[in-house]
Amino acid sequence: MIKTTDAAPHLRILTVCWEGGGNVPPTLTAVRALADRGHDVRLIADDTMRAEAIEAGARFLPWKRAPNRPDRAPESCYVRDWETTDPVAGFQRGCERVFVGPAQSHAEDILEALAVEPADVLLGTDMLFGSMLAGEIEKVPTALLASNISLWPLPGHPPFGPGFQPAHSAADFVRDAEASALAEQWWDGFLSSLNATRAHFGLAPLAHVHEQPLSAGRHLLATSNSFDFPSEHLPDRVRYVGPLLELPSWAQERWTSRPAHEMRPLVLVSFSTTNQGQADVLQRVISGLAEEAVEVVVTLGKALEGLRLQSPANVTILPSAAHDDILVKARVVVTHGGHGTVIRSLSHGVPLVVLPMGRDQNDNAARVDYHGAGLRLDPSASPQMIGEAVRRVLSEPNFTERAAALGRAIAEEGPGPERLIVEIEDFVLRSSQRDRSAA
Repeated sequence: MIKTTDAAPHLRILTVCWEGGGNVPPTLTAVRALADRGHDVRLIADDTMRAEAIEAGARFLPWKRAPNRPDRAPESCYVRDWETTDPVAGFQRGCERVFVGPAQSHAEDILEALAVEPADVLLGTDMLFGSMLAGEIEKVPTALLASNISLWPLPGHPPFGPGFQPAHSAADFVRDAEASALAEQWWDGFLSSLNATRAHFGLAPLAHVHEQPLSAGRHLLATSNSFDFPSEHLPDRVRYVGPLLELPSWAQERWTSRPAHEMRPLVLVSFSTTNQGQADVLQRVISGLAEEAVEVVVTLGKALEGLRLQSPANVTILPSAAHDDILVKARVVVTHGGHGTVIRSLSHGVPLVVLPMGRDQNDNAARVDYHGAGLRLDPSASPQMIGEAVRRVLSEPNFTERAAALGRAIAEEGPGPERLIVEIEDFVLRSSQRDRSAA
């Protein structure tokens, strides 16, 4: 790892984010780390993040032309992926409403901010194409922050989405090639829209949508190299910075309660910071654990605020709580498989039962399975199957041992915020040196 210099350069950093739930805490962690380092940080994002951004040390700029959520209520959600069970339809909604469709508006807002105050580096996001375009147009060094594993293919990794394990057989490689071609086809369904936006700004057309992220000089993955699938060689632009695990502003309350039966294993159940239609699966999890010899703590979060669930005597339901306090005592986590919940659990050495519901969750579950740090179930699993899976994880020591080993490996990689600072400062330095050489 590159070492942080004692004397930090004073950088002007424009950071970009959008209100997508699990991507918000990593961005705020990055903002806080960079501001604490002494850099001048501006954050352009949805109004939902205003107070959090200012508290983290940034100067806040709201989206003006681009979509801007006024609150975190389900009604204001862009994608509303709980309305469809078709993952392709969910992907298309995301592209139309957030990632590619509003790219011109996102770029115009960012370019306006850069015109008012230049930046030494643009910290964009791997999902907002407008942030990539703005960096390319303005020719400002641009790094893309991924709040979890890479959305874009890495050498030796299966394609993002289906939750495949790494290929070993000829059939596996064929599977990956077919899935990659299909994913490219889905992305390229938005190629004409992207190229129209590029033409608006005087940029040459692309042959494929996935070429646009290559305009950024760095792709920073806010996950653990130890958690991800192994890769013999990564492109130089791709860097693991480690997990950025700031708690959401609404989940700061400390958990101090004691379970009714402290000798029983404690199970934490948590299903997403945004609405994915998870009420049914959450009720099945609770029902599946009702007859088990465990104590259960369920945290609802903003996504399920006010949800009424049938709760047996061994289950405590909380609107929200700081998970670290619970994970210190927990023996198993049952979750949808969001990156933040998975990595936080593994950092505490706690194995998981994962019921992925879409987005990045299939791929996170595949990595949990790959490392032997838990079990993966279909989200349609019956209460009996869920109870059996939790019982198995509790009774077979290898799950806890592998989760603990993975937690140690994550810790040994070093703190994510510090590694992010190192990468940003090194990237700006190298970009400056390259520009001087070119001149």
